[in-house]
Amino acid sequence: MQVRRLFACRIPVMRTVVYIDGFNLYYRALRESRHKWLNLHALCEAALPQTCDIVAINYYTARVSGSRNPNSPKDQNTYLKALGTLPNLHIHFGNFQVTKTWMPLVQPLQFWPPGVAPHPVPDSVRVVKTEEKGSDVNLGTHLVRDAFAGAFEHAVIVTNDTDLKEPMRIVVDEAGLPVTLLTPASNPALTLRTLASDVRHLAPYLGVSQFPDPVIGPEGKLIAKPVDWQGQAVVSVVDLTRKPGEMPRFQCKRIHNSSALHNFVGNFAVMGIR
Repeated sequence: MQVRRLFACRIPVMRTVVYIDGFNLYYRALRESRHKWLNLHALCEAALPQTCDIVAINYYTARVSGSRNPNSPKDQNTYLKALGTLPNLHIHFGNFQVTKTWMPLVQPLQFWPPGVAPHPVPDSVRVVKTEEKGSDVNLGTHLVRDAFAGAFEHAVIVTNDTDLKEPMRIVVDEAGLPVTLLTPASNPALTLRTLASDVRHLAPYLGVSQFPDPVIGPEGKLIAKPVDWQGQAVVSVVDLTRKPGEMPRFQCKRIHNSSALHNFVGNFAVMGIR
């Protein structure tokens, strides 16, 4: 009897480095979702083909301000600790700037929460402006440097920022290396799609790429998911403080935890939660 020996097909594997624009990922895919507790290594493993040998993940972010939400710096720090448990993940910090500046208003006036517009309607107002500086420059610089240094055979970029168009072009056209766009946007920018060797969407993999809660940190210390990230609800309420004869005022608000729900309801009666 002839015995056939079976040999597994050897699939070429590419050394892959991933570059993640943290703020673009957050605002494009995570801000209004239940998936902020995101394991970036698990996401990359799930979204990329098996031919990718992920040798490093570079995450670009900045320390956020608590000017809008006092819990944001603490929540971010907790998440960064969880990321710190991942092998071969490197965090690179830019700067988060908060300034007060004058800005023109859209006419007719729109604002939140709804209310009575001031009269006369102003042309401009002074606003708090938040900007993240340096992350896109750092990402683009590291991408090009690593390409010519031979750090990877294949790069993956998580962003929808068109400022990264030129670094991508240099890697693809001049270094001759493939770049995959793992996009956080449902409709990625045309300039990035055109340059990319491959385009993949990360949204389908967010739910299956979450950290456990809690994460086991160094020396067995537990890192618990931030309370504000535990879940969300949209609450419809009616104002109970209206005067006799006034029409009831309704509001809808996205609530992130039970404490925030209690604080918000106050003099309001909850009409429904979804």
